[in-house]
Amino acid sequence: MQFDPPLQRAILHRRYKRFLADVEIKNGDIITIHCPNTGAMTGCAEPGSEVWYSTSANPKRKYPYTWELTHSKDDHWICVNTGQANSLVAEAIHNGIIPHLAGYEKLQREVKYAENSRVDIKLSGAGKADTYIEIKSVTLLSNNQGYFPDAVSARGKKHLHALMQMKAEGHRAILAYAILHSGIHSVLPAVHIDPEYADLVEQAKKAGVEVLEIVFQLNNEKITCVSSYLQN
Repeated sequence: MQFDPPLQRAILHRRYKRFLADVEIKNGDIITIHCPNTGAMTGCAEPGSEVWYSTSANPKRKYPYTWELTHSKDDHWICVNTGQANSLVAEAIHNGIIPHLAGYEKLQREVKYAENSRVDIKLSGAGKADTYIEIKSVTLLSNNQGYFPDAVSARGKKHLHALMQMKAEGHRAILAYAILHSGIHSVLPAVHIDPEYADLVEQAKKAGVEVLEIVFQLNNEKITCVSSYLQN
């Protein structure tokens, strides 16, 4: 994914009210930008960090700027816009970059499934079992290890139950971790943050749900899928 138009640089002053951040732009002015991330953003929102934001052409938006990336003081690139993860994985599937998800005829997004849920991606066709994929953006780095989630996640647990239901009904079910932090190379359930989620991941794996890690390379110009592998 190429950022077009190019992102603009700023310095983070503070993130507040979950969805807002104040940043200092090149001329020294402080502007408020939209923060599209409901998580704790641990290590991703330190004051003084470099922020890269996009600009919307929609005149109806109250805040036309969106925080896309953090370039941390540790020289890590982090995609903080969790909404990008689904599009990036879909693009990688379309381009044939993820071997484990290749060979399907049809890709659908936000398809109703299970109970009152919409799956991020459904793959079907070519004589393959229908495949349901829930995508999680991973940006929490601690002691050189990536973790998910970065806060207690009722939604994450709901999706694991839905994936287990799909597997029990004879479909293929995948939990996909989109690694969108240049310092993260593998992902573990964050048992220290949400032990119930960690236990449920293990239950899901035993039930046949596959856990796929998808690694992206990122900078202020583009985000590119570079590798993927299934967890044991």
